[in-house]
Amino acid sequence: MTSLSRLRDAIRPLAPDAAAEAQRHLDTLTKPPGSLGRLEEIAVRLAALRGGAPRVDRPVVFTFAADHGVVVEGVSAYPQVVTAQMVENFLRGGAAINVLARQAGARVVVADFGIAGREPSRTPSTPPSAGAGLASPINIPALVRCPIAPGTANMARGPAMTREQAARAIEQGAALADEAIGGGADLLATGEMGIGNTTAAAAITAAITGLAPEAVTGRGTGVNEAVWRRKTEVVGAALRVNRPDGADGLDVLAKVGGFEIAGLVGVILAGAARSVPVVIDGFISTAAALVTATLAPEARHALFASHRSAEPGHGFALAHLGLVPYLDLSLRLGEGTGAALFIHLARAAALIYGEMATFKSAGVDGPR
Repeated sequence: MTSLSRLRDAIRPLAPDAAAEAQRHLDTLTKPPGSLGRLEEIAVRLAALRGGAPRVDRPVVFTFAADHGVVVEGVSAYPQVVTAQMVENFLRGGAAINVLARQAGARVVVADFGIAGREPSRTPSTPPSAGAGLASPINIPALVRCPIAPGTANMARGPAMTREQAARAIEQGAALADEAIGGGADLLATGEMGIGNTTAAAAITAAITGLAPEAVTGRGTGVNEAVWRRKTEVVGAALRVNRPDGADGLDVLAKVGGFEIAGLVGVILAGAARSVPVVIDGFISTAAALVTATLAPEARHALFASHRSAEPGHGFALAHLGLVPYLDLSLRLGEGTGAALFIHLARAAALIYGEMATFKSAGVDGPR
């Protein structure tokens, strides 16, 4: 297992001229400079990170699941058992992330980082079609079991977990990412499942950005006004009781985080350490990115913000990271769904960079 300190030490800044060199290549292609807009931005960032022509051939989506003790405070529209039920749905290939990942040609890694109650297990089913246009079917995922504990403690009453548990979850997430990269993964996408985890994400965002709970707490699974007010109060209580240090991501995770969020921090750190792009999904994944940025600021160069969630705290979290999302579809599902949609943009950008003719090779006059 990769230690947290070794992960952080392995992350280096980009070469000073990497982005400029990638942009120069794009400007030799048969198009007016900048005419492909933010697709060119993606291509430049991918090339600068990878140190040459990028490829998006073997993307992997990490959908980590865990439960949250704070659900006893009445912050969600759904019961806690839905976490395990949805994981079973992932394992049958029937969830939105399965559909979108198949369509994007991505493998899904589903991992139990701390599901409470009954243990999820795949039930017999007929594997869905891989969909038109894919060269081969994408396998239905098996469950990776690496639980830290059967859900976190209630952060409104005390720390969600110990500092040691937070570090262990990060290291386990990094180990899964390292394994995928060793197997050829060239893009990592983050996703999650956990009833109550938008409450944890709101608390993390407030702790790191310094914003008030009212500004960053949204309706999550679609709670009504009364439950939203209660949820906001619970986030405030968690911050008062625990007093997390916003400059110390491990402290924030331990006091108001979730095991699946910590696992995603590990994925981001491993991707940044290996110069592999990491696509963050919605609010919860971006909360993991906020934590990562406090632990290893240089990891930001590996981050691609797939979309802007309908959750109000997401925009603040992205702004704090200095990231502008590429899609805005009012998504708020999680699972990695927005990140899966972004895979198409990343693949298109990589193909433009690597396959488009230059003015010279095509015999086309360039700009005067």
